[in-house]
Amino acid sequence: MTTLVDRDALKRAAAEAAAAYVKDGMAVGLGTGSTAAFAIDALVRRVAEGMRIVAIPTSERSAAQATAGGITLTDFATHSLLDLTIDGADQVELSTLNLIKGMGGALLREKIVAAASRRLLIVVDQAKLTDRLSLPVPVEVVTFGWEATAAHIARLGGTCVRRLDAAGKPLVTDGGNTILDCAFGPIAAPAVLDRDLRVIVGVIETGLFIGRADAVLVADAHGVHRLERDPH
Repeated sequence: MTTLVDRDALKRAAAEAAAAYVKDGMAVGLGTGSTAAFAIDALVRRVAEGMRIVAIPTSERSAAQATAGGITLTDFATHSLLDLTIDGADQVELSTLNLIKGMGGALLREKIVAAASRRLLIVVDQAKLTDRLSLPVPVEVVTFGWEATAAHIARLGGTCVRRLDAAGKPLVTDGGNTILDCAFGPIAAPAVLDRDLRVIVGVIETGLFIGRADAVLVADAHGVHRLERDPH
């Protein structure tokens, strides 16, 4: 049985391997979550050794971590296209490299940054791999009328729960919105579900990342392995 300490070691190994893809002079997207935090730590060390990069973080906590470590932040007005984004995922579908993301609450910014990147490199441990996406899908919605939005999602077959923060209050994203965690069971057609969710009034974005990951670095007991997305 893999322990929490073992999983952290695997996440760190994958994150260290991902950070090695960052080169001097790059503009980099910084993800959110425990694995992305390990990647930011690795980049902080490389910056301390003299590497020069600028970065756009996907959350306020990633921004704080990067700034505290000496990484220079930039914005899309200055860098409309990023060279590479490193991020984690909550689940990776093996046959497609489609993802579920957003358990860390930053899915909207994560998708904006991913869409503005030449390459999206995902880092995970082996426990995140699956034959079919099945976790509850985080859906960021406008807070006003969220109950009505949830009712529309339920008509697609989803059971929605409003996410709470550590204090037991409704979680508020960095964008001031609400997240609904929507359980659909095993998802046969993720791209179709993503499309159907995004046309619902009140839905801002979904945690389904379809065709966005260029590669996934997976850490297991045997080392770090790279999975490539089939361009077809």
